[in-house]
Amino acid sequence: MARLADISRKTGETDITVKFNLDGSGKTDIDTGIGFFDHMLNSFARHGLFDLEVKAKGDLYVDCHHTIEDVGIVLGKAIKKAVGDKKAIKRYGSVILPMDDALIICAIDLSGRPYFNYDVTLTADRVGTFDTEMVREFFYAISYAAEMNLHIKMLSGINNHHIIEGIFKAFAKSLDEATITDNRITDVLSTKGSL
Repeated sequence: MARLADISRKTGETDITVKFNLDGSGKTDIDTGIGFFDHMLNSFARHGLFDLEVKAKGDLYVDCHHTIEDVGIVLGKAIKKAVGDKKAIKRYGSVILPMDDALIICAIDLSGRPYFNYDVTLTADRVGTFDTEMVREFFYAISYAAEMNLHIKMLSGINNHHIIEGIFKAFAKSLDEATITDNRITDVLSTKGSL
């Protein structure tokens, strides 16, 4: 059974639709109006082998904040819905990912309890029209909307583009690992019996 989600959210600031296939092949159709953000979402889908469609219209005449944060909220909800009841999934995923000069750790627990830890130092205010402080806001929004425990740590890095791209790819690989099914797990991987 395919693990799919189709989530929309409309506010006075943004109008966003996300279609997400956890068991895809890396196909994308993404348009947020923010070129670098589109590139990062494409990298996330490609390296996680997820199919992802994102259509976002936001108040970019203000800045990119509302659009990026709200895409994080909607994508987080889509991840939660696609994962479903969490039966037979590995639950945990982690990776140490190199991206040229950058080295990133990402670890996920699909625990049903949101928690976010972000230990990254970026030295540029922007990459293209993307405000680099929005990396933290985007992943914070995902972690809470998806109800996941998410840790992101930069071990090294000089180039802000490489660091950010490394984060998106590391998140993709960790999420892919956490959502893999294992036939040895007959229910959910928890002593409580639910996640």
